[in-house]
Amino acid sequence: MAGHRFVHHTMIEVIPPKLLRGPHIQSVLGSVGLRRWRVRAAARPMLAASVDQVVDAGHGVRLLVHHTPPRANANGCTVALIHGWEGSGLSTYVLSAATHLWLEGYRIVRINLRDHGVSHHLNEEMFHSCRLDEAVGVVKWVQSTFPDDLLMLAGYSLGGNFSLRIAAAAAQADLKITKVVAICPVLDPEQTMRAIDGGLSMYRTYFIRRWRRSLECKKAVFPQRYDFTRLSRFRKLREMTDYFVCNYTEYPDLLTYLRGYAITGERLANLTVPSTILLAEDDPVIPVSDVSRVARPPALKIRTVQFGGHCGFVADFRLNAWSDRFLLREFEQRAGKPAGQL
Repeated sequence: MAGHRFVHHTMIEVIPPKLLRGPHIQSVLGSVGLRRWRVRAAARPMLAASVDQVVDAGHGVRLLVHHTPPRANANGCTVALIHGWEGSGLSTYVLSAATHLWLEGYRIVRINLRDHGVSHHLNEEMFHSCRLDEAVGVVKWVQSTFPDDLLMLAGYSLGGNFSLRIAAAAAQADLKITKVVAICPVLDPEQTMRAIDGGLSMYRTYFIRRWRRSLECKKAVFPQRYDFTRLSRFRKLREMTDYFVCNYTEYPDLLTYLRGYAITGERLANLTVPSTILLAEDDPVIPVSDVSRVARPPALKIRTVQFGGHCGFVADFRLNAWSDRFLLREFEQRAGKPAGQL
């Protein structure tokens, strides 16, 4: 695979102001503070037009989605968006992209993975990252509900990982996906976990706190089923995940579980859906070097940028994310429209 490292691999030249070039400031500014306020303000019309639906994802699994019908300038395309781990359909980066695309005439479906958003009560069994069948199932629901639209899929971080695995399973699942874009997708979960545990403590603290909060929500709606008292003792994500895997999943050990949703190796070798991965070289959570171990079928393009952090891609002091324009450009190319500028 090393001999094909730079096939379909392009470096994008997007240079933010010097004060915005740090990986941590990019990662933090992408979702908090003033940017969160500005994104939610801009999203108000889209949110007002959205309808929450609990959908059948197959085998009795129910997932929460937020559907926003297209505006008067409808272009015949549906974009399904998948958030990252412990995010939701209301995460800042999801709302930012959704609003940007909706204003351009796209139908938007913001998907909540199991136990994300306000959905812990919908299924008794807990979420884990290998639950691909239900993610495929909810995208099949989107396809069957809007059969006349071109179907496109975008995901962030773990949602990007899910999006690529859905694309790889599309032919077998009879999914007709026009385009997939994965932004900062988890490539090798073992390396991502190592980066979080070994990096700045704020990332580890953030993910562990959000995960514990989610587990408490699960316990509250199924008190007879779950007791997470022992999880409070863990300070490292690897230790906490190991305990979770061995006690609450069907996987025999941590490494088997992590490799179950890795997209390195040959996982994407048979991918036929046109797909693009966008990675930042300064991502503190997803080691960009892991992309050298991802298979490179003709349908897959890799785009890297020097500055962006983890799902940040903040372009200017108004805290606009150029990844929104990147998404639009990728989708317009597949929809047969002229590509815009980043």
